[in-house]
Amino acid sequence: MADFFSTLDDSWVKFINAQQVFFTATAPAEGRINLSPKGMDTFRCLDESTVGYLDLTGSGIETASHLNENGRMTLMFCSFGEKPAILRLYGKGSVICPGDPDWGRYIDRFPDFPGKRSLVLMKIESAQKSCGYSVPLMEFKSERKTLLKWADNRGADGIKQYWAEKNAVSIDGVPSGFIKSRD
Repeated sequence: MADFFSTLDDSWVKFINAQQVFFTATAPAEGRINLSPKGMDTFRCLDESTVGYLDLTGSGIETASHLNENGRMTLMFCSFGEKPAILRLYGKGSVICPGDPDWGRYIDRFPDFPGKRSLVLMKIESAQKSCGYSVPLMEFKSERKTLLKWADNRGADGIKQYWAEKNAVSIDGVPSGFIKSRD
C-alpha cells in the first residue's frame, strides 16, 4: 500500500538528489496528457514543500502551457539502483521566465546551462511513496550533452527565434504564455 505525506523530509530530499532522471506530467483541460523525462542536474528541493527545475529549451512547450492553464502537475522519481523506491509529488506548478520578478530569487540555485528557458516550480500538495519492486535495475552511464551543444550552436538570438517559432503554443494549441512574457 502506498504511503502519503505532505512535506519532504531529509531522507526523501536525499533520494531525489540521488536520481539521474525524473518525470513530469501535466495535462490541459482538454487535450493530450504530457509526460516528459528530465535530467542534467536541473532539479532542486527548495524547501520541504517547494521543488523546482530549470526548464531548458526543447521542441515542445507542453508543461508551461498546461501549468499556465490549470497549474496541475505530478513529478515522479524512481530508483533504478539496488534499493527500490518510487516517489510521486502532486501539486500546483508555476512557470517563472527570465525577466519575471521572481527569476532573480531562484535562478542562482540552478546551473547556468545554455538554452535555459524558464524555471518550473511546484508547491507540493501531497507526496506518495511506493515500493518500485518492478522497476528494473539499471546503471547510469553519463548525461547527454546534445541539448547543451544544440543551444550553444544556436546562440542567444537563435534560441529566441526558436522560442517564437516552436514555443508559443502546445501541440493542442494551448498558449504557453512564454513568448508574451518576453515582448
